[in-house]
Amino acid sequence: MKVAVFQCDLAGADAEARLARLHQVMQQAQADLLLCPELFMSGYHVGDRIPQLAEEQDGPFARRVAEIARTTGMAVAYGYPEAAEGRIYNSALCVGRNGETLANHRKLVIPPGPEVGHFTAGDGLTLFDLDGFRMALLICYDIEFPEAARAASAAGAEVILAPTALAAQWSVVAERVIPARAFENGTHIVYANHTGTENGLEYAGSSVILDPIGGDQARAGTSETVITAILDNDQVHRARARLPYLQDVATLRDRLR
Repeated sequence: MKVAVFQCDLAGADAEARLARLHQVMQQAQADLLLCPELFMSGYHVGDRIPQLAEEQDGPFARRVAEIARTTGMAVAYGYPEAAEGRIYNSALCVGRNGETLANHRKLVIPPGPEVGHFTAGDGLTLFDLDGFRMALLICYDIEFPEAARAASAAGAEVILAPTALAAQWSVVAERVIPARAFENGTHIVYANHTGTENGLEYAGSSVILDPIGGDQARAGTSETVITAILDNDQVHRARARLPYLQDVATLRDRLR
């Protein structure tokens, strides 16, 4: 499977501008799946505008993205503020190449910072199948916990899609933490960040596509760009056979009691 990451610099852009840029990128990427950053639909650091920008899972923005997916023949995953049940969730939606909804994940842990007071935490893993791969969605802070990536991998995920809004001061996460998550689980990780500055928040960029032993298949710098790589099931199987962390973790837990 060919995957692409859109590392975007769209601070201040409205929904129409974001959709137009998304369509352009998907036409040019010629991939099977495109991943966009956390809260791509609205922007991440937009403060009290979150409630007015939030939409339901099948809202106008999602319907337009579904049209783009059908037009380009590509699947796409992106972050958005989801309005549901009188609450707002920091969510990520994956739309298949036929425009069907494949998965919707709600961020599991709300970190200290601008999200507090706006979002309700989600509950549970989100896994789905695409082109012969078992995939999981984890959003930003979620994947920084070893437990979340391990749980997704133990549940069968061969690929973890992780939209993020990583600030420049936390660049160590993209450079060291996320590669460790790939290595310790034998899992491809596709990590999509913003770049530029949004209302005073400087993003780290450094979006990355990782192989199952934690190596960069493609990594962005600090400018808007699209990176691509080929994901391979066999690489996952080989990595897990060589270093069977998922198999041996139960033994380790027993011996630590």
